[in-house]
Amino acid sequence: MATVHLTAERIHVRLTAAEKVWALRGDLSFPRSAVRAVTVVPDGLHETRGLRAPGLGVPGLRKVGTWRGATGREFVSVRAGQPAVRITLADQRYDALLVGADDAAALAEAVRE
Repeated sequence: MATVHLTAERIHVRLTAAEKVWALRGDLSFPRSAVRAVTVVPDGLHETRGLRAPGLGVPGLRKVGTWRGATGREFVSVRAGQPAVRITLADQRYDALLVGADDAAALAEAVRE
C-alpha cells in the first residue's frame, strides 16, 4: 500500500515494490505549495476517474497507476473498501493524487496544515 510522508516543503508518495511494477513508475514527490484542494472520499476504488494508462486495474479490488480523463491526469493507488484522499495539484505532472489511507481524515488534515 502506498504511504504518504509529509515534510514542511514536500509531499512524498512512497510505493511498494509491487506498486512500482504495476504503475510502471517510481515514488512521487510534489511541493506542498502545489496543493490546491484536499478531499476525503469514502471509497477510493469507486472515485477513480478516467481511463487507466498505464497501470493495474483489478475490477472490484485494486487500482494503481495513472488514470487520464476530462479532469486531467491522476495518480491512483487504492483498494476496495478503503477510504482515500484526493489531493488536487497545480502545475505538476499529475493534476491530482488519489491515495488510499486507513485514516484518510487524519491524512487529509495533515496535508492541509
